[in-house]
Amino acid sequence: MSTEKLPARSENFSEWYNQVVLRAELADYAPVRGCMVIRPYGWALWENIQQALDRRFKETGHVNAAFPLFIPMSFLEKEKEHVEGFSPELAVVTVGGGETLEEPLVVRPTSETIIGYMYSKWIRSYRDLPVLINQWGNVVRWEMRTRLFLRTLEFYWQEGHTAHATEEEALEETLRMLNVYTDFAYNEAAIPVIPGRKSETEKFAGAVQSYTIEAMMGDTRALQSGTSHFLGQNFARAFDIQYLDRNNQLQYCWTTSWGLSTRFIGAIIMTHGDDQGLILPPRLAPIQIVIVPIYRSEAEQSQVMAVATQLHKQLSTRFRVKVDDRSEVTPGFKFNDWELRGVPLRIEIGPKDVEKGVLTVARRDIPGKAGKITIHPNNLEAQFAQLLDDIHHALLKRATQFRDEHIFDPKDYEELKEVVQHGWAFSWWCGSAECEAKVKEDTKATTRCIPLEQPGGEGRCIVCGQRATQKVYFARAY
Repeated sequence: MSTEKLPARSENFSEWYNQVVLRAELADYAPVRGCMVIRPYGWALWENIQQALDRRFKETGHVNAAFPLFIPMSFLEKEKEHVEGFSPELAVVTVGGGETLEEPLVVRPTSETIIGYMYSKWIRSYRDLPVLINQWGNVVRWEMRTRLFLRTLEFYWQEGHTAHATEEEALEETLRMLNVYTDFAYNEAAIPVIPGRKSETEKFAGAVQSYTIEAMMGDTRALQSGTSHFLGQNFARAFDIQYLDRNNQLQYCWTTSWGLSTRFIGAIIMTHGDDQGLILPPRLAPIQIVIVPIYRSEAEQSQVMAVATQLHKQLSTRFRVKVDDRSEVTPGFKFNDWELRGVPLRIEIGPKDVEKGVLTVARRDIPGKAGKITIHPNNLEAQFAQLLDDIHHALLKRATQFRDEHIFDPKDYEELKEVVQHGWAFSWWCGSAECEAKVKEDTKATTRCIPLEQPGGEGRCIVCGQRATQKVYFARAY
């Protein structure tokens, strides 16, 4: 681990982010440009995200499956809007086994096409519906500008794909999964996302409607953190996904897709981190509690380590706990190291603590002495559970306050151009692509989402002054 101080977030947020990812050993650069190696600490964080989401998926009736990495090029060409949207990002295999392939294969950028093909084979009757399948895997999109976790050529994610008998059921599923993502973001990651609908310009290629959860990062930029798409019958018609209804009439299915990726790790870093490094939300942190023994002599070591070992045994039945028994570095180095890695709680055990029968505990979310408390080892599991809950709620409250303080309602277009340089604008919008494009050209800000919760009534479009019935968030984004 480097002992150099991290760049200040306020001075160079981008470099601060890169250094945190590397120094906290979440990920590293791969030899292929734009790819990353997710290191064990980063993968443990992703596993906890997976488990939290997978549990929710299964509670809503979804099952997991796995589909191929390679997709025939002709499959993508069946849905016109889909292939146009993805063609600049495709990685294409033309040679296999030393021979030129009869048909090029696309390394999957997303799986609507291959899954649509399989659904057309599996679905015959209304009795086969709904089909509720999720897949955990990796995808490849040939991005030109990359950044660890946020935008890489290859990334890991889950993608849900469902087929339904009616439009109403498919729309209900689309919004159900958006709500699952929102619940996960709030209750596991302590990130106050805003759920809403994407504009026609910003929607997923091939979707009828796209929904998103948008999060504000620590530099006020927006991050699309998860999406849920109502695909209508576009892919059902392209891949002939039909079923016999109760009247023995052949009907096309209605389909959805939804996904959340390792990009969400970037959201956690940039929402909660500080100048010391990561601050991980307790419910997802790979290590929730780290125990740091402090001693000078062998006698003290024996005494302190006995307590540390017993404490680890007691707490690890309920929490993810680690004892830092490294002897080649100082306690101060260990404190800084675990602060960098964002571990929510640190227990410091020295000879005086052993003598007094108490524990000194440091909260990662409150820096310095203010975050240190002394606790007595009575009913420890309940005390630590409460502390971890307190940290979760404190992080959520802090992130919500930061978000709300940086959302503005500009009085005119000139003010909008100013506020999107250091926050989000929540403004009336007429819905025209021309007004959307003008904002993007003038400010580099895009429409992030039309939130599900609207103020009601109507106003004047912030760009053109025409009648508007909906408000939208404009922000610069990752």
